[in-house]
Amino acid sequence: MATVELTTANFDEVTESDGIVLVDFWAEWCGPCKRFAPVYERSSQKHPDIVFGKVDTEAQQELGAKFDIRSIPTIMAIRDGVIVFAQPGALPESALENLIEQVRALDMDDVRKQLSEHKH
Repeated sequence: MATVELTTANFDEVTESDGIVLVDFWAEWCGPCKRFAPVYERSSQKHPDIVFGKVDTEAQQELGAKFDIRSIPTIMAIRDGVIVFAQPGALPESALENLIEQVRALDMDDVRKQLSEHKH
């Protein structure tokens, strides 16, 4: 599956559904972002069950601000509507694959339980 452009118009709809969504916050002028793009694209081909989204932080400044993106690229992993990972920096392919496996292995009932405990 090819990467999906995420905007303020479709971000919530795409990320609040069940399953895994990876989000790459990037910009056209960002050298590390451009070097990471082919890695991200290859990974999207390997995992057709995962949505690979991209947010152009120049065009979608509101989304960058909403998630307090201060450095790009930033990779965010969302599973079943819950942000389970967010980290700035381009990942090597092996680290991206490792992240995907860790997100797949999460017990989401346990994650939701931990989140509800932190809210009290």
